[in-house]
Amino acid sequence: MAPLLLIASISFAQEPEQKPLDAPKERSLKTIEFLSGFGWSDLKSNNSYDIFPFLVDLGFDLKPLTKKIGFNPPGILQFELEPFANFVSYPDAGAEIGNSFLLKVGILPETAKIQPYAKLGIGMLYTSEHTREQATQFNFISSFGCGAHYFFRKNTAFTLEGRFRHLSNAGIKHPNNGINTYFVLAGIAYQF
Repeated sequence: MAPLLLIASISFAQEPEQKPLDAPKERSLKTIEFLSGFGWSDLKSNNSYDIFPFLVDLGFDLKPLTKKIGFNPPGILQFELEPFANFVSYPDAGAEIGNSFLLKVGILPETAKIQPYAKLGIGMLYTSEHTREQATQFNFISSFGCGAHYFFRKNTAFTLEGRFRHLSNAGIKHPNNGINTYFVLAGIAYQF
């Protein structure tokens, strides 16, 4: 009787579930995007602060994490790393370099040909510019933007975005009056 029970227990043992070989792998890096355009500010010294930005957005999909807690929005939900190098043309020729950390949220389903979105984030930058508004060249930034992707191919989109950026040294040194900059950005996004 014992050998029969052993055979019965072996036959009912379940094999571990295997994924098909052709199943697509989930990637955490969802998009890469290149943006450029123009930014402008009014300084208290009656000068303008003009910027030609170049930004690279690396978008990481947050949906695999949010699905675990039962939240699965239909639109874009990404964490973005955004390294940038900006050319400052006025009041003096100079440069800004830095990185932003952004949350990007889509409004329509990811399958839509036009995908409006909003983004919000913080970051840090170093600028070669000396202004009366900021006592330091190392500063922090907070940003808010709205834009849209237009997918002219399955995985490639044209992007248009408007953005507001506040630059401040967070009270490390005075003066710390801040510089508010408005951006108009355009670029290309590739979705993996």
